[in-house]
Amino acid sequence: MNWISDWALPKIQTLFGAKKEVPDNLWHKCPACEQMIFHRDLERALHVCPHCGHHMRIGAMQRLKYTLDEGFQRIELPRMPQDPLRFRDQRRYLDRLKEAQSRLQMDDAVLVAHGAILGQRAVVAAFEFAFMGGSMGAGVGEAMVTAAKLAVLQDAPLVVFTASGGARMQEGAISLMQMPRTVIATRMVKEAGLPYIVVMCDPTTGGVTASFAMLGDIHLAEPGALIGFAGARVIEQTVREKLPEGFQRAEYLLQHGILDMVVKRSEMRATLARLIGLLREPERAPESESVVPLVALPAPEDGGDAARPVQPAG
Repeated sequence: MNWISDWALPKIQTLFGAKKEVPDNLWHKCPACEQMIFHRDLERALHVCPHCGHHMRIGAMQRLKYTLDEGFQRIELPRMPQDPLRFRDQRRYLDRLKEAQSRLQMDDAVLVAHGAILGQRAVVAAFEFAFMGGSMGAGVGEAMVTAAKLAVLQDAPLVVFTASGGARMQEGAISLMQMPRTVIATRMVKEAGLPYIVVMCDPTTGGVTASFAMLGDIHLAEPGALIGFAGARVIEQTVREKLPEGFQRAEYLLQHGILDMVVKRSEMRATLARLIGLLREPERAPESESVVPLVALPAPEDGGDAARPVQPAG
C-alpha cells in the first residue's frame, strides 16, 4: 500500500477542494496584430484592440447596447415565410436558418430597437453578420420597412448599422426584391423630413451596399471597414487593371467622397447624438469659422463681381 497516494493525496484534495474549471474564453487574439487581450479589457475597449486599434466585429445586440441609452426597447418584427423556394445545396436552407436562429436567438439578421442616443430619440436597426453573413432576405427587408414605419410613427430619425455580405442567395429573386423595398423604406423616412443615417461596419457589401446603405443623409463608417459591391478580384478581372491598395476600405472611401466621416467606436455614440441634434434643430448649429462673409463693393471697372469675399487681415 502506498500511503501517499491512498491516504495523503485524498486528504490534500479534500482540504483544498477539487480543481476549478478554467474558462477557455478569458483571452482573445487580435486578428490584426495577433496580440492577446484579456476579455474584460476587450469589453471595456468596446471590442477595439488596445494595441493596434483594430475594430473587431461585434453582434447586433452589442451594437444596440453601445449606441442606445439604457432602457431602450427591441421591437418584435413580422415573421416572414421561411424557405419559400425549398432551397437546398449541401444542406437544406431551412436547417441553416433554424440553426442560426437557435444559436443567436434571433429571427433573422437584423434587430430593431427604439430609444435615445444621449437623450436624442432614435430608431436603430443593427445587422448581425454572424447570422448567415448578415445576408438580406425577405426577413431583413421586412425589418427595414418596419424600422422606417416606426421612425415615421415616432417622429424619430432612423440609424442603420450595416454589416452584410449582400443578398441571400437561398431566396433567389425574392432576396433581390428586397433592394427596391428597402429603398422605398428610406424614402418614407426622408419624405417625413426625418434624418436617415447609415453607419457602415465591417463588412458592408453586395446588395446592401447597392440599395439602402448608400442612400443615407449622412454616411459614417468604422475605421478599416470593408465597403464595396463586388469583390476586389472580380473588379480587377472586369476592368483588367491593378486596383489601389485598400480601395474598398473606409479611409479610402472617405478620401474619395463616398463617406462623410470615419468614426471610432468609442466616439460613435456621441457623434450620432451630435448629428441628430444638428439635423433636427439646424438653427442651433454653430456657424463655421471657415465661412468668409460677403460684403457689397462698388462695381469694379473691369466688370468683375460686385461682391467679393473680405480677405482676412494678416
